[in-house]
Amino acid sequence: MARQGSEGKDSPISGKGRGSASLPAAPRKRASSSKAKPSRRDPDGAAEWIKSLAIAAVLFVILRTFLLQTFVITSGSMEDTLLVGDFLVVNRAAMGSRIPLTGIRIPGYATPRRLDVIVFDPPHEKDLKLVKRLIGLPGDTLQMRHQVLYINGRAQDEPYVKHSDEADVTDPWMEWQRDYLAPGVDRASYAPTRDNWGPLVIPPGRYFMLGDNRETSLDSRYWGLLERWRLEGRAVVIYFSYNKESYRPFPWIREIRWSRIGDVIH
Repeated sequence: MARQGSEGKDSPISGKGRGSASLPAAPRKRASSSKAKPSRRDPDGAAEWIKSLAIAAVLFVILRTFLLQTFVITSGSMEDTLLVGDFLVVNRAAMGSRIPLTGIRIPGYATPRRLDVIVFDPPHEKDLKLVKRLIGLPGDTLQMRHQVLYINGRAQDEPYVKHSDEADVTDPWMEWQRDYLAPGVDRASYAPTRDNWGPLVIPPGRYFMLGDNRETSLDSRYWGLLERWRLEGRAVVIYFSYNKESYRPFPWIREIRWSRIGDVIH
């Protein structure tokens, strides 16, 4: 009679027989000695992943708050320098920035310069950001006569300005100008209009902004002077642009203004 080994090996035939051998027994399948182990997440890997996300978030906040900012043009007040649908990179470090939730301001490495294109907080609307050109610095005397700008008595050549044929208008918002008139100007008879105003003397720590599209821009002529802390940053470059006013579907893909991407803002 054939005997099988315990590990699935065939044993030789024993005993006396008729000279014949029985067929070898079929080998047994070896039972798996290892059981499937349940998968476990690596706690160290999860901690590293969370740490990386936290570092990235902190770096983003620092970059966004103190160094660079993005801005999208939504109106035509700066045409043709900036068009509706232009996406700008704004240098916040140049002007300095406020620490969120505090009154502390980190000073910038540069002072505001005449003709800088600047993003700022306007005084007439709390949560609004605007972009205009810096025209008047502290101590300047400004006036406009028939759409021609004068700074300290000199007519300015402004190749960046866009004019239209719209009729001149008056606005009650311009009444603030009476408090900053140059000596010798009669406050009682002063009647400023969009294209004829001044001369105004800019006091210390204040700035005067104008839009390049002069006849359509709501700017310092209307809502007044800016304090230094309102200046958010200097517009530097256009990183993307498309025709936002297009009626074609998907204009951000089909109406990209390739020629404007990478343009430095002057």
